Amino acid sequence: MTRAVTWALVAVLTGGAVGACGGSSEPARRRRPRSTGAETPAAAVDDHGRCETEGERLEVSEYDTSGDETPDVRRVFHRMGDGPLMRLVLACREADLNGDGTKDVVRFYNDEGRPIREESDRDFDGSIDTITVFQNGRVVRTEIDENHDGRVDAKIFYDDEGATTRTERDLAGRSTPTDWHPDRWEYFEDGRVVRMGTDVDGDGRVDRWDRGGDGAPEPVAAPASTPASTPASTPASTGEPAPADAGSAASGAG
Repeated sequence: MTRAVTWALVAVLTGGAVGACGGSSEPARRRRPRSTGAETPAAAVDDHGRCETEGERLEVSEYDTSGDETPDVRRVFHRMGDGPLMRLVLACREADLNGDGTKDVVRFYNDEGRPIREESDRDFDGSIDTITVFQNGRVVRTEIDENHDGRVDAKIFYDDEGATTRTERDLAGRSTPTDWHPDRWEYFEDGRVVRMGTDVDGDGRVDRWDRGGDGAPEPVAAPASTPASTPASTPASTGEPAPADAGSAASGAG
């Protein structure tokens, strides 16, 4: 073999080795494998998740369900029991609904794996605006921040069949994160408002009742005594308004 050919081979092999070791000006990029529901590694960036992920008995799984190579669903399981009786129970699940890298909805579960509460950002502005409360696995109440000021100003209550039974609204903005002070109560039958009470002066008592008909609600005076169709008092668990002649403010926080 001639000296010229030998040096030519050395030059080619050397150049190839430099390129393979990263001598190129553009570094190699590591990509996550595309997935359609398979488990993927945890995301390295802060996605504003609300699930508790640090704990000795917690296990975290993340998934890419949209196929964009970025996990958009996180599930956290709690290890219950030990040894052969150990089982995993879902404790928290959250998801990025619009693919912007931020978790928009989170649902919490009890020790039996049944949902107890869901918080969601439905307009994707970074703030929770809808809270759904579960009881025995079914939705019993929805709390909404309608004016996007960071506070709940409307609550919707449902019966066992999922139909709306009443709503409570804080029109004057008197509520705080810990104390709920509604000033309007709307009662539903067959999907329409049949009765509406309004607290004008903010004392927790109804000052005006409107009763619905085929058209607009018909105003009626607040009763001097509570009729049979209206509870005489308001238990704290229901959050219904106190009638005009009652002495205590309505409650219903939570």
